[in-house]
Amino acid sequence: MCISSQDGAGAPEAAQLVAGWLGFRLIDEDIVTRAAVEADVDEGVVADVERRKSRVVRLIEGLGSTGLGAGYVVPGPDIISSREPASDELRALIRSAIEDTAATGSAVIVSHAASLALAEREDVLRVLLTAPPQIREQRLAATLGVDEKAAAQAVKRSDAARGDYIKRFYGIGAELPTHYDLVINTDKLTPERAARLIVHAAGGSADAPATGA
Repeated sequence: MCISSQDGAGAPEAAQLVAGWLGFRLIDEDIVTRAAVEADVDEGVVADVERRKSRVVRLIEGLGSTGLGAGYVVPGPDIISSREPASDELRALIRSAIEDTAATGSAVIVSHAASLALAEREDVLRVLLTAPPQIREQRLAATLGVDEKAAAQAVKRSDAARGDYIKRFYGIGAELPTHYDLVINTDKLTPERAARLIVHAAGGSADAPATGA
C-alpha cells in the first residue's frame, strides 16, 4: 500500500494508524536509507537528489517538523560523501528500493511518490490524502508554531517541490486523481477517520473505537 499526501493533509498520522491496524510495516525514510546503503553514500546525498530544499523548508527543519512535511523535508545535516554517484543512479536506486519494498508485501509506504513508482502493480492500493490549502496552512502553523504567513509560504513551496519531484522522477507534468485508487479530502476528516477509510478499501478492519469527526 502507498499513501501519498500534500503537506498538512495528515498522511503521517493516518499511515501510522493504517499500518498498526493492518499489522503492516510503516516505510518512510527507510527508502532513503536503503538507497544510501546501496550507493555507499551518506543519506543526505540521496535526500538532496530526491528533494530540492528551499529556504522555507530549511526554516521548518530548524523549527522541528513533527511529520507534516516528512515526505519532502530532508532529515539531518547534509554531509557530502567523497564518492557521490550521479543523480540518475541515485534516482534509480530510490525507485528500486520502493519496488523491492513492495515486492516483500505487508507494508505501508508513505510519500516518495511510491504510488507512481508502483503504478503497474495490481496488488498495490494507491492512496492520496489532500485538503484545501487554507486548511493545510492552519494545521502547519499550529503544529510548527509559526505564523500564518510562514505557513502559507511553506505550503506553497512544498507543493511546488512535490510537483517538481514528480516531474523529475516520473515525467508527470500534472498529478491527477486517476493516478490513485482512493483520494481522500481530510478537510472535515480526522486522520483516524481517513485511516479507517483506507483500511476498509484495503479489505481490512480497524480494531479501535471511532473518535472525532
